[in-house]
Amino acid sequence: MIKFLVNGLLRDRQRSLFPILIVAIGVWITVFFHAYITGVFGELVDTTARFSTGHVKVMSRAYAENQDQKPNDLALLGADQLMSDLQQQYPKMTWTKRIQFGGLLDIPDENGETRSQGPVAGMGVDLLSPGSTEIATLNIEKAIVSGRMPQNPGEILIGDNLAQNLKVKLGETATLLTSTMYGSMTMYNFTVVGTIRFGVMAMDRGAMIADITDIQQALDMVDASGEILGYLENNIYNDEEAAVIVDQFNANYQGVDDEYAPVMGKLRELSNLSDYLAMGENFSGILIFIFIMIMSIVLWNAGLMGGLRRYGEVGIRLAIGENKGHVYRSMIYESIFIGLAGSVLGTLLGLGSAYWLQTQGLDISSMIKNINMMFPAIIRAEITHETYYIGFFPGLFSTVLGTSLSGIGIYKRQTAQLFKELEV
Repeated sequence: MIKFLVNGLLRDRQRSLFPILIVAIGVWITVFFHAYITGVFGELVDTTARFSTGHVKVMSRAYAENQDQKPNDLALLGADQLMSDLQQQYPKMTWTKRIQFGGLLDIPDENGETRSQGPVAGMGVDLLSPGSTEIATLNIEKAIVSGRMPQNPGEILIGDNLAQNLKVKLGETATLLTSTMYGSMTMYNFTVVGTIRFGVMAMDRGAMIADITDIQQALDMVDASGEILGYLENNIYNDEEAAVIVDQFNANYQGVDDEYAPVMGKLRELSNLSDYLAMGENFSGILIFIFIMIMSIVLWNAGLMGGLRRYGEVGIRLAIGENKGHVYRSMIYESIFIGLAGSVLGTLLGLGSAYWLQTQGLDISSMIKNINMMFPAIIRAEITHETYYIGFFPGLFSTVLGTSLSGIGIYKRQTAQLFKELEV
């Protein structure tokens, strides 16, 4: 029976070609957009974690209330001891100190007078300590456009666009003008040894990367840190695991009445990405539902048209005594074969398109020049294990649903009218 139905579909392309193409196109779009959304949201979360929030972040309570301003006057004190406690309490996690700061970068001429000047959004990270994970976390080595990594105290990296605007050359002195933790003005000299481009517009506009020890000296923040970031094992964010850690840590300081007491938050709360992440998690289901409905309607109409073309065939089968239920089931079996063929073809096309976007990427930097989110300038798809089978849900279900709806007419055929129809 199955072999008979398959041969019938292969020999009659009008019965199979159009429905298979419809299913393939729908599955193609479903698979591609699933990989696209997974890649975009995954990259957004990863970029935000690496550059801004970590998977969890420890700050003082006062700093947390004003964290958008990066108020280093409200920084954590005794950061070294707090780091040691965190590493002891959560040994499987990676912990690192960071200082976010802003200011002006002044480039002097040969007479020591200002030659050029521009605003910077800087970050003090651990660049020089043996075994530091920050270079890998931020992908600093891959981001270097010219020059080299800092190897000695007082050496910095600045954004490549900023270096071009300030017309600064490698090896030249740059003076940072900013305020200390105690509110006084400070000027600190650095040597520019490299330029960087992270591919994140919010970072690249005025990026400055320096060793955290230099920034602590420049900002009078010895044994202080604006933030302590934590990364879960294998550097993979898990919201439920992060929530447990946050609750445990905050419970230890629940009764402490001190605005400088540490408080921990997780990525989902700190980054304001909750709505976006929830939308990304639900997008696959929404996408599948939409395409099931659209393709079911199209295939329903295709089934009705095919039913009109096969009106005589169905009539003959019923007239020679074939059971209506058997005819109906055979049409359902045909739809399953069509759905499988279309799903396989559409999945292959979707995987091919997604793989191209995953490897080549799409540069959207011109579209996000004024965006302050940690959004990557190059978007990529991401093929996951779900990508391989997600297209079969709309592919099979919509085909069967469309055929089920169109095939109901079989039960409305009156046997008494069959011979009159056949005579015509």
